[in-house]
Amino acid sequence: MIETKNIIKGFDERIVINDVSTVLKAGRCNLIIGASGSGKTVLMKCMVGLFEPDKGEILYNGKNFTNMNRNERTEIRKEIGMLFQGSALFDSLTVEQNILFPLNMFTALNYKEKQKRVNEVLDRVNLKETNNKFPAELSGGMKKRVGIARAIVLNPKYLFCDEPNSGLDPQTSLVIDQLIKEITLEHNITTIVNTHDMNSVMEIGDFIIYMHQGKKEWEGTNKEIIYSKNKLLNEFIFASEFLKDAKEKRMLEGNLAN
Repeated sequence: MIETKNIIKGFDERIVINDVSTVLKAGRCNLIIGASGSGKTVLMKCMVGLFEPDKGEILYNGKNFTNMNRNERTEIRKEIGMLFQGSALFDSLTVEQNILFPLNMFTALNYKEKQKRVNEVLDRVNLKETNNKFPAELSGGMKKRVGIARAIVLNPKYLFCDEPNSGLDPQTSLVIDQLIKEITLEHNITTIVNTHDMNSVMEIGDFIIYMHQGKKEWEGTNKEIIYSKNKLLNEFIFASEFLKDAKEKRMLEGNLAN
């Protein structure tokens, strides 16, 4: 579990995160959504320690990450997996070498043990026998899956995914969403997904935070979002007439069922 308490973060006297508190539980996909400039990326970077909050606290399973020294933070970071936007693979390294990177950095396993773990995670993301391929030889969806394999190779307790579906077609996006969801449930991971993808919201949004101008405007599940009366949230989620009509139809069906 990750908890943020009254997080405030600003740059050049401009407040970007304004008093955000929330609880992100294990075993569910916690999504942060919002328009560009809403503060969702800055909030995520504060959680992983890339930015220091000006005020407030971030707790990992009750431990105050904000006040930890460098060595204590390193221990927490060993439990964090990151799936970066664009996958962020090393172009000059093979798939296997990319996944070995965190194992080489943070473990004392011998080569045979590392090789076994690499093959396990490649098998889990359905990329058997791609060990010796280079990123340039992979499709966009395959790169994302290699990124997921690298993110989970250390068996993290926490998984951060920054725009995991950016640049992917809708069908491949669904595959990536489902993979993230399955891994979250299998290992009871606290997963945080920063996304613009409304399909992801409806498919895997166990818990959703909607950010607007640096504030947490709304939070709830993907079931509750359909019936939300929050004007800003509805304008963001149901921007098109098609989606507005779909929301109205869903609400009508729900009322009839009751």
